[in-house]
Amino acid sequence: MSLHEIKIDELKFNPWDKIGKEWFLLTSGDENGFNTMTASWGFMGFMWRRSTFNAVVRPNRYTFEFMEKNDIFTASFFDEKYRPALSFCGSHSGRDCDKMKETGLTPVFLDGTTAFEEADLVIVCRKIYAQDMDVSLLAEDIKPINGNDPIHKQYIGEILKVYSR
Repeated sequence: MSLHEIKIDELKFNPWDKIGKEWFLLTSGDENGFNTMTASWGFMGFMWRRSTFNAVVRPNRYTFEFMEKNDIFTASFFDEKYRPALSFCGSHSGRDCDKMKETGLTPVFLDGTTAFEEADLVIVCRKIYAQDMDVSLLAEDIKPINGNDPIHKQYIGEILKVYSR
């Protein structure tokens, strides 16, 4: 594996670019079974005296089953040349196809979960909080974003390790 562990305080990036514009793969599960999905919503910060990464997943997504079943998940970030792979992973379900075969991404199993050899940055998280979001509490101008899809469940993960290329 060409990724190496770095200290969290060495992590330097703009989250508006990295999360919102470049996207990431949210992955849960291990060598016995995993799924990944493309995400462009999430945030990082400091909560409960811990460095945290927060992600949201709709309950109709296949990855949701893995997020519910497992305590560890990853956020993997990639170079722009992998945009087609991320686009594929965001528009196809792992229930219906083999995303690794279709995209050529190489899963690596580390710290009890799954990441990808091609990633430039991997954040390994331990789920410390999960809660269904309540659509009735959303501001009126946010509600149309959801459309007919179910509202997300929020996962707060304590950042355990960070790997970089």
